[in-house]
Amino acid sequence: MDIKTFKVERWMDDYETKCKYNLAETCIDSLTVREIVEMAGLDVAEYMNALADTRLTYSHIGGSPELLNGIASLYSDVIKPEHIIPMHGAIGANHHILMTLIDPSDNMVSVMPTYQQHYSIPESIGAEVRILNLNLENHFLPDIEKLKELVDENTKMITMNSPNNPSGSLIPKDVMEQVIEVAKSVGAYVLCDEVYRGISEDGSYMYSVADLYEKGISVGSMSKCWSMAGVRLGWIVTRDMDLIHRCHERRDYDTISCAVIDDKLAALALANKDIIIERNRTILNTNRQILDDWVNATPEVYYQRPEAGTTALVYYKKDIPSRELCDRLIKETGVLFTPGECFEMEGAVRIGYAFDSKVLQKGLDLFADFLKTID
Repeated sequence: MDIKTFKVERWMDDYETKCKYNLAETCIDSLTVREIVEMAGLDVAEYMNALADTRLTYSHIGGSPELLNGIASLYSDVIKPEHIIPMHGAIGANHHILMTLIDPSDNMVSVMPTYQQHYSIPESIGAEVRILNLNLENHFLPDIEKLKELVDENTKMITMNSPNNPSGSLIPKDVMEQVIEVAKSVGAYVLCDEVYRGISEDGSYMYSVADLYEKGISVGSMSKCWSMAGVRLGWIVTRDMDLIHRCHERRDYDTISCAVIDDKLAALALANKDIIIERNRTILNTNRQILDDWVNATPEVYYQRPEAGTTALVYYKKDIPSRELCDRLIKETGVLFTPGECFEMEGAVRIGYAFDSKVLQKGLDLFADFLKTID
């Protein structure tokens, strides 16, 4: 199989340990095991002693009841534990769905920019990938009329990403319903990478494609909004029971089960999700305002203010390729961004803003000074 280099992951692997100010990080400030246990109101020593006695067997192959109930609680009442398949992170879930559903004879539609899995994996197996470009002028939302032009009777899947990585746009429910109608017209699935879903700005429930469409497929994980990237646990959620069966059949070959310790920690966190949501919403809302104030005060940049998620796509008014800019930036200032080039977007950088506020402000100020040195 010939597959393209995964640009964003190669960039992060090459630079993440070499920076002083990591503004490429996409997870909300990570939790410790101690913090998770204390949030649950448990004694840390007692919990760790009990954990030490955990037998490291396969345990629940399809996920523990506690984990499945915790994941189900993130969705509307139509989602039941039997609609959920735990996977090795959202990256494992996306890969699993694409490899289960897409054949070389199929075509599929992927938005761009988005996480590269969604178009490079299908391309690598010979499927035709039709790109639905999102842009600043359209607030990084799908153009329904263009989508209609891209689908036909051989379209197996439409992939969306909401909240969008890298722009932070959130597809309104009525727009997603229009996407679903287009999918229904050709019998296609709608895969929505919802790894940044879960924490709205105003505290309201964030709908899922799995709520709205029986052939909707939601992918999520404990990484981004739940501050637990080190727990390599994600999930597939769909009400299509035939697809659930097909995924379980493939899962026997490439996953078998998730780690028993990961299952326990994720289940404990989700049982106390309201405390984590309150913590993380405060971080997001505070830092999103810092970012917005900085953009408005910095004439060399502009953007679409992110509605959700943890990232923003910030455009700069300088004639320099984004990879060259980011390479110079880290070498000269210690600030790490992700080049827009990693998302096939030039003249922009992806900024993560969901960590320490002082680090964010310092990194942004250094970037503003750096831009002044470029002709």
